Amino acid sequence: MVEEMNKDKMAVWPGTSYPLGSTWDGEGVNFAIFSENATKVELCIFDNKGRRIIETIELNNPTNHVWHCYLPEARPGTLYGYRVYGPHQPEYGHRFNHNKVLIDPYAKDLVGPLLWSDALFGYEIGHPRKDLSFDKRDSAAGILKSKVIDTAFTWGDDKLLKTPWHDTVIYELHVKGFTYLHPDIPKKLRGTYAGLASAPVIEHLKKLGVTAVELMPVHAFLDDRHLLENKLSNYWGYNTIGFFAPDSRYSSSGNIKEFKSMVKKLHSEGIEVILDVVYNHTAEGNHLGPTVSFRGIDNAAYYRLNTQGRYYQDYTGCGNTLNMQHPRVLQLIMDSLRYWVLEMHIDGFRFDLASALARELHAVDRLGAFFDIIHQDPVLSQVKLIAEPWDLGEGGYQVGNFPVGWTEWNGKYRDNLRAYWKGDGGLIDELAYRLTGSSDLYEHGGRRPYASINFVTCHDGFTLHDLVSYNEKHNDANGEGNRDGESHNISWNGGEEGPTQNQHINQLRDKQKRNFMASLILSQGVPMLLMGDEMSRSQKGNNNTYCQDNELTWVNWELARDEKQFMKFISEVIAIRKKHPALRRRYFFQGRDIFGNGVKDIMWLNPDGMEMTSQQWQQSFARCIGVFLAGKAIDEYDDRGNRIKDDNLIILLNAHHKELSFTLPAEPINARWEVMIDTTYPTGKPDDRRYYSSGSKYPLTARSFVLLKQFKRTIDYNISESPFQF
Repeated sequence: MVEEMNKDKMAVWPGTSYPLGSTWDGEGVNFAIFSENATKVELCIFDNKGRRIIETIELNNPTNHVWHCYLPEARPGTLYGYRVYGPHQPEYGHRFNHNKVLIDPYAKDLVGPLLWSDALFGYEIGHPRKDLSFDKRDSAAGILKSKVIDTAFTWGDDKLLKTPWHDTVIYELHVKGFTYLHPDIPKKLRGTYAGLASAPVIEHLKKLGVTAVELMPVHAFLDDRHLLENKLSNYWGYNTIGFFAPDSRYSSSGNIKEFKSMVKKLHSEGIEVILDVVYNHTAEGNHLGPTVSFRGIDNAAYYRLNTQGRYYQDYTGCGNTLNMQHPRVLQLIMDSLRYWVLEMHIDGFRFDLASALARELHAVDRLGAFFDIIHQDPVLSQVKLIAEPWDLGEGGYQVGNFPVGWTEWNGKYRDNLRAYWKGDGGLIDELAYRLTGSSDLYEHGGRRPYASINFVTCHDGFTLHDLVSYNEKHNDANGEGNRDGESHNISWNGGEEGPTQNQHINQLRDKQKRNFMASLILSQGVPMLLMGDEMSRSQKGNNNTYCQDNELTWVNWELARDEKQFMKFISEVIAIRKKHPALRRRYFFQGRDIFGNGVKDIMWLNPDGMEMTSQQWQQSFARCIGVFLAGKAIDEYDDRGNRIKDDNLIILLNAHHKELSFTLPAEPINARWEVMIDTTYPTGKPDDRRYYSSGSKYPLTARSFVLLKQFKRTIDYNISESPFQF
């Protein structure tokens, strides 16, 4: 179609400077690209296969640094790129090289693959000062081609689900890794967006009880050249080159429509879609990286440079940092976010290394322009916003410091829970904060318990099974001498490193996994599970599988009996969370009388069944604690103004290596307590229905988690007749 259209020279109209990118309006296509320091820009139209340029169109008379034209004969499917002319002065921050064809930063679809060669670099490989040299080789043959799309799609009545934060359970997954080995998905759909929307996958997610999937990066990204040369890849995808285009490697056919269909299907099943987005850096790397888009379009505008201009300020560990001080870069990110919400119906975002986005100058500024813009935006302020609250720069660890409206991956929760169940002492004072929503981090800023995204594992680090099976990382497969990845994992193998035939150790590991999951799911805040943890997925001790696109990272759906049992346990714990509002509060506990009846909404218990004293909180040997949640003292109301009530609950935690007799509180008088969860048992609870009375002793086994619910008896359930009111 494109070749036929270009038998004669194409008609060219001036076009407009807005919107940026390529825009099909039903009659033709408008092209617009920003470059503040360019001296000339050429639009290159490719043949249908993207192999050769069939027409070059010079863009004249830029408007406000935007170069533009309108092609009345162009249609969706047209492949294109840009050549941008300007000074090649790296010492001043300018790296223009018109021999390089460049990807449109606003491209909605990219056609590849990228073919690595020295021609993709803006300097001569082997030159003594290569980053200052100028390479004349043409990169057109190897570059990804930008593609004009028709955004039309029948959404029907689909809309953002807007599941309340306190009802949200997040499941972090990799599109390919989660679906590639599923035996019930058609082979051609495995590892794709369509595979993620297939019936077997949705059945699993719904049975598990999650309400949102958080997709690891699906923005178009590049595999690093050195990884491919070592027969590895950038599996995780934190190497973005296109902030508008879904990556085509996860598409079985029809990239854009397939992605939209996936979202629509997940929405119809009540599952939100959250994207992990990487706006802090791009795939072009440092000053020795390739010239494929931003660097060649306007290096000085798009990137944070040092005072001399030749080198990049790197707060990300990936070679460069996007320049959030420039209004056009802010516009790029905001336009991208709005596109994914309005056009792709995405429910929210998790921002990778979000502290880098807050840097106005060098310091992290929580009131930076990025957050101000999002806070006032009528679209973006209404979706789920999750920050990874750190970067690699000075002062980059910002847990608890993001603005109202933001939630955060709570790394302090992860570290405390890991250390506690590992058996470290002196942690119960912090544990109390983590179990109840981390009020020490979030309450002072007017935020709620759901500001805390609680997790024990995520893609970056050990899986849950490996967390209880390895003391040390084992990353040799990455080819970096085991130097990569985090060394401080706060893990414990139970007595032997890796797989073992010792059944005592295996039983201990299974119990520890139940402890972690019960603690995580029943903590106040928003629980996030890592894909495959419910199936005891292992990466053989590798805690940095960013480059492993193989069986090491793919979920194995062929499960043994104990693995199926553990998966059932997790789904039952999530169901308990959903049933009991006392376990997913909207406001922080007050620790005091709420309704003037002498009853606290929460009470912390020592093993004697008495309220904890200030001295006991500081005991270094303490590894056991209980918490009483008063179900009738919840100072919260539902959407219709009715006060929320629940059962009384008791949670007991014992990370000690010895069994303890935990005395249940004497009040309420004559109460009967039903065992809902006891991680001592492989199923998560006793085979028989057990009850304990007020003041009795509960046999709290070593390293165990217990949930008790006050048993309701219809004859005395009326609160006015109870001798101890809640």
